[in-house]
Amino acid sequence: MPASNNNSWINKASGPSRKPVSPKKPVGRKKKKKNTWPAWIKLSIAAAAIILLSPFYYGYVVRFFVSSWRWVRDIGENPHYRTYKSFNIRIPDKYSIHGIDVSYAQGNIDWQKVKTMEDDSVRITFAFIKATEGILSVDPYFQRNWREAAKAGIICGAYHYFKPSRSGSLQARFFLQTAKAEKGDLPMVVDVEELNRVSPEQMRRQLKDFLDYIGKKSKVKPIIYSGLSFYHDYLQGYFDEYPLWVAKYDQPELGPAGNKQWIIWQHSDKATITGINHVVDFDAFNGDSLAFRQLLIR
Repeated sequence: MPASNNNSWINKASGPSRKPVSPKKPVGRKKKKKNTWPAWIKLSIAAAAIILLSPFYYGYVVRFFVSSWRWVRDIGENPHYRTYKSFNIRIPDKYSIHGIDVSYAQGNIDWQKVKTMEDDSVRITFAFIKATEGILSVDPYFQRNWREAAKAGIICGAYHYFKPSRSGSLQARFFLQTAKAEKGDLPMVVDVEELNRVSPEQMRRQLKDFLDYIGKKSKVKPIIYSGLSFYHDYLQGYFDEYPLWVAKYDQPELGPAGNKQWIIWQHSDKATITGINHVVDFDAFNGDSLAFRQLLIR
């Protein structure tokens, strides 16, 4: 066979040489670079979050917004005698120690709720509780109120509703048989607000007997409670050595009762108190916490 034929077969079979092609790799999405913040920025953000979410700072923020809202709501009112919505009365802002006085008229009281009630730093610190009246009547809620109010942490004082037509010394004896004041309590109170069909002179004689008996037995001067008008008409100038608790409602301020400075002012008779299902008399103490502690029985 001729040689040229063999060579052409070889050339045709081998052909030009080609490089092997590797399989293509699947094309994926390009990864985005993460933004990496410096450590000090991360620490600053964490610290700010802790501060802003802490109860301490949160309380300041809440108080700021509450105060701002009250300021808007109270536009037009006397800023020193504004309405406290929770108590549903106006309260003079000059006084920081507040209390109530109660009797059977308030019914069954939840004293724990009374103690925890608060509106813009106004809370109940003390309570005067009716014990007796005349020479025969004991308030049916006195023992329970006396026990439960003290248990809730409220400072208590007992009061007697005075009947000028009855013996002052007998009323005092009856009062002390029912109410037992102890160290840390408020002084005992005599509530005198009517003549009870006797002359002013006789009323004052019986009241003097009452006060003398209580002072002798308890070694503490009792407090005299009266309405401002009754005090001016019948008591002013006669019992100035005794602490005075006076009632005068719905006004922003109260000056001295004649030449006598009062220690407690009953400035409302229609306060709404959590835990009490009837309106209540609301009182302010004329002094700071040190003066209040000095008033208590030692």
